Amino acid sequence: MGSGTETSRISIFPLSGALLFPGLQLPLHIFEPRYRALVTDSLARDRMIGMIQPVRPAEGSPLFEIGCLGRIDDVEALEDGRFNIVLDGLARFRTVRELDVTTPFRQIDAELLEENEDAVLLPIERASLEQESRRFADRQGYSVDWEQVSRLDDMALVNGISQVAPFDPASKQALLEASDLNERCELLVQLMQFYGCHDDDESGTLQ
Repeated sequence: MGSGTETSRISIFPLSGALLFPGLQLPLHIFEPRYRALVTDSLARDRMIGMIQPVRPAEGSPLFEIGCLGRIDDVEALEDGRFNIVLDGLARFRTVRELDVTTPFRQIDAELLEENEDAVLLPIERASLEQESRRFADRQGYSVDWEQVSRLDDMALVNGISQVAPFDPASKQALLEASDLNERCELLVQLMQFYGCHDDDESGTLQ
């Protein structure tokens, strides 16, 4: 369970495949009227938006339990009412209940989850992650500045790969739901190995 019983009211942006992790940024192009309203409301209040995945890509779909609260950092308001924004990931949250609202966007009561910001990987875990990341990037044809990667702290490295790796939405949700850094790292290595073995197989997904 989470760290306490205090809940927060969060306006949410349910978007399949678009996950935000604490400490990272997520750029978004906002064009649907309901989410333009969400951004406008957020900017007028606390600049907060909760990113969470719907269970199914359908209107009104149930939501996964765990999402990530983000704060609007950069915002570009376009002339036709659209926005380009960048969210800063603050903290994961656990949905307590969805609220009955009159706003065009959905809102929830959620419990913010504490993160152990001092968590570190064992040297063997870090080495395994970096080795598997290199193999995965080579298979996918990605160009990576490995010198810069080596300077990242453990949390930034694990969360960064988790957010940008081309896994299916269910796999990325599992990474977000991992209870701590070590569990997320272990799952991340398994996913890179799995996807690396199935990168030529379009049906290769891990549920």
